[in-house]
Amino acid sequence: MLNSARFLVGIFLGSIFLIPLYSEAASLYIDPAISTLNRGDSAKMVLRLDTDEAAEECVNAVDGVVTYSDNIEPVDVSIGNSIFNMWVERPVINKENKTITFAGGIPNGYCGRVQGDPRLTNIIAEIVFRSPGFSVGAGSNVENTATVDFTSSSTAYLNDGFGTKADLNLYGAKIELNKSAGATMINPWKDEIEADDILPEKFSISLQKDDKAFSGKYYIVFSTTDKQTGIDHYEVMEEPLTQFGSFQWGRADAPWLMVKQPPVHVLKDQSLNSIIRVKAIDKAGNEYIATYIPDDSLRTFSRSEFLVYGFGIAGLIIIIIVGLAVFTYVKKKRRSKTDDRVDIEDDSDANNLEE
Repeated sequence: MLNSARFLVGIFLGSIFLIPLYSEAASLYIDPAISTLNRGDSAKMVLRLDTDEAAEECVNAVDGVVTYSDNIEPVDVSIGNSIFNMWVERPVINKENKTITFAGGIPNGYCGRVQGDPRLTNIIAEIVFRSPGFSVGAGSNVENTATVDFTSSSTAYLNDGFGTKADLNLYGAKIELNKSAGATMINPWKDEIEADDILPEKFSISLQKDDKAFSGKYYIVFSTTDKQTGIDHYEVMEEPLTQFGSFQWGRADAPWLMVKQPPVHVLKDQSLNSIIRVKAIDKAGNEYIATYIPDDSLRTFSRSEFLVYGFGIAGLIIIIIVGLAVFTYVKKKRRSKTDDRVDIEDDSDANNLEE
């Protein structure tokens, strides 16, 4: 009876505050559940994951879709404080569909708050929302309440080795939108970005090759975190070894290439005759660059190098042949002159004898 009463009280309180105070299943929820924004102000909404700790439930992956009403605008997403360190799809804002999609996970799973830790260490992502500005108009066309919810397609997977779908509760949030502005414009996300002067965490680059992935081509794997504002994007550069020392990878017009599907990138130079650099850039623009130099034993001649060396060797052979021909010609010429001189001397001696 006592457990049943607690369960009913949990459901009742959860229905009021829209957060999972008691649950027999994993939960995805948005924190805070209820908030207020003045006109033009911004606020951070946190996507959180809870598990059933009593049942020792662990979740190692979540495939989520967040939807929001058209009277609120998502500005940015940060995963700097996320419990997930592996991402199949980093959070992506689609303003046309009014969705934010993501798919990520954590090895060995998230099993709930660590005992003794007072913090809510269950953050998946943080989304910055902004209320309508004054350009929208003052009034009646803008609804007073905005909503942010998880769609029913959102899924969590148990860390059981079988990819079993977890029973999942979904809790959204409501934002009351004031029609007027406050005394000052509030934008905590902008303040965080301006205060962030710390580089992303150091990381390394791993070279991989698998016949079952990317048609057997070489690819690199890399990942890092930024505990302040989060990683914004990655860029890759393959610096030819033939230009080492003269190639200025730090110059303003250096050919950095944005990575479309981090943390994996298929190399353009499959001969591995390049120095590989990966740049991690956080939301504030701070950068950290990791470098990887392939081992000599892995390098092969590329087609361009084969042509260069081929033409070089052919040119060297031609030079040698021409040199030998010239040497032979000169030698014959000298011998001919020597023979002519000997003949002249012989004739002179013969004439002297006759006299």
